Amino acid sequence: MTTAQKITIETTVAANAAQAWNSYTQPQHMTQWNFANDDWCCPRAENDVRVGGMLNARMEAKDGSFGFDFGGTYSEVLPHEKLAYTLGDGREVLIVFTENNGQTHVKITFDAEQQNPADMQRAGWQAILDNYKKHTETIA
Repeated sequence: MTTAQKITIETTVAANAAQAWNSYTQPQHMTQWNFANDDWCCPRAENDVRVGGMLNARMEAKDGSFGFDFGGTYSEVLPHEKLAYTLGDGREVLIVFTENNGQTHVKITFDAEQQNPADMQRAGWQAILDNYKKHTETIA
């Protein structure tokens, strides 16, 4: 069995860890930022933030041409600090929130999938994280 390539993306949000966490985990916020560009949307999200709980976010092209469910099962939850989950295909995702002077550094490390180039995956996940930052700073 081969080990998946790890990809890391990160940002610093002008919000404390509690605000950053809530924006990242609450479905009403997730639907506002969980897409890579303005041609896409996240019409619904469900998030049971506990070990064994499920994450499910619907991601769709606004023109209806394509869509998919993105989801996984939480394996670790430390409120305001860390989330870890396993995607349906077995890939792992780790999110770490580190607060410093009222700002929160968010670092996401995920296993790359085999269908798309790593640079494309990194760019897509970073675009989503950039949307998260923008949304979070708007509501903080």
